[in-house]
Amino acid sequence: MKPLFLSAAAALMLATAPFAVMANETVAKAEEMLAKAKDMRAEADALAKEAEAMLEAAKSEAAEAAAMAKAGEEAEPDAETAEAETEDDAPDNIKVAYEEDGKYFTEDDIPTYNVAADGTVDWYSFSGFRRYHSECHVCHGPDGEGSTYAPALKKSALEMDYYDFADVITNGRKHVGASDNSVMPAFGTNNNVMCYLDDIYVYLKARGTEAIGRGRPAKKEKKSAVYVENENACMG
Repeated sequence: MKPLFLSAAAALMLATAPFAVMANETVAKAEEMLAKAKDMRAEADALAKEAEAMLEAAKSEAAEAAAMAKAGEEAEPDAETAEAETEDDAPDNIKVAYEEDGKYFTEDDIPTYNVAADGTVDWYSFSGFRRYHSECHVCHGPDGEGSTYAPALKKSALEMDYYDFADVITNGRKHVGASDNSVMPAFGTNNNVMCYLDDIYVYLKARGTEAIGRGRPAKKEKKSAVYVENENACMG
């Protein structure tokens, strides 16, 4: 029987085969690590952009707060002036004339806000704060203050007729011109807005007069049974 002899090439292949397998495994692991690194880099870039946006918003709010504080120091009213600023001095489109089931109206039957002496706000205004920040503040800024993207609605609620305000919210509006190019989408089919239109309106009126400060009102009246009934009917 003749002895078996391997050629030099075959012997080399047998000797190097394990190293080839290891090399392939190393390449696969390296590719996997590279893919993970790319994912981590993309996530880091997204977080960095979000942090930059938050920083810019914080700077803007800080500058606004500083300006408001300075203005308050320069124009602080004396005691007699402060006492004179009562509900009786409010404009007719704001002054409360009567109340029905926790909802306040002007003498022209237009919804309005009510803030008690201890700071308790009516339920509609409190609800308006929540609904505004759920549906509107992304474009119009927190607390109705406006943004670089959309105007301050706290001004609109004071300057516009109630029915014009409701029409714009329901049907939208488009301004296109040399100095103005803006589009207000229609919310007529959005129950989260339309079922709480009066709530949002009175909250913005209160913000426009600064009767309600920025942030969540600390005290509120109870939700009336009529409010619950109307809410369920609208949302249902």
